[in-house]
Amino acid sequence: MHGPGSAAWLLVALCAATGAYCVLRMRSGVEEQRRAAGSEALMGFGMALMALPAAVVTPPRAAWVVYALVFGAAALRALWAARSGAHHLHHLVGVFAMAYMAVAMAVTPGAHAGHAGAGAPLVTGLLLLYFAGYVLWSGARLVPVPAAGGAPPATGWGDRPELARACRLSMGIGMVAMLLTM
Repeated sequence: MHGPGSAAWLLVALCAATGAYCVLRMRSGVEEQRRAAGSEALMGFGMALMALPAAVVTPPRAAWVVYALVFGAAALRALWAARSGAHHLHHLVGVFAMAYMAVAMAVTPGAHAGHAGAGAPLVTGLLLLYFAGYVLWSGARLVPVPAAGGAPPATGWGDRPELARACRLSMGIGMVAMLLTM
């Protein structure tokens, strides 16, 4: 590792690639998978923008306010979707974390350069614990298991559950990295 700039660019690349794959997943024939992929694409690209090194671009305070509004609206949408099933709660925590980080950056001028001192330590710590646990849990789910004898193979890129899990794992890793720098 060559320093924080290299790590930031790796995080930008990881999040942007994850967002791009989620756009591909939006071509799925299943509406619920398309909707989830769209929300995850928003998260991936949003995380990529937020992780840009300050030496390249230092967003004005208004940009952080816009990020907070966008992810706040996404949190309300995820809260509404969580009524139909608990599987939407992870997305709710993710968009809340994005809105929280954007508010922290808007409130703490100049914090983007090093992210140090931004946000409430208790909230940051709780989110960090959640996402670290999520990364460990979802990483363990990627461990291959023997396939069932008669299971048909998935047909398209949008219908491959193991790739969707890897996508979510990548965003979880990115979220841990972003929260660690707050």
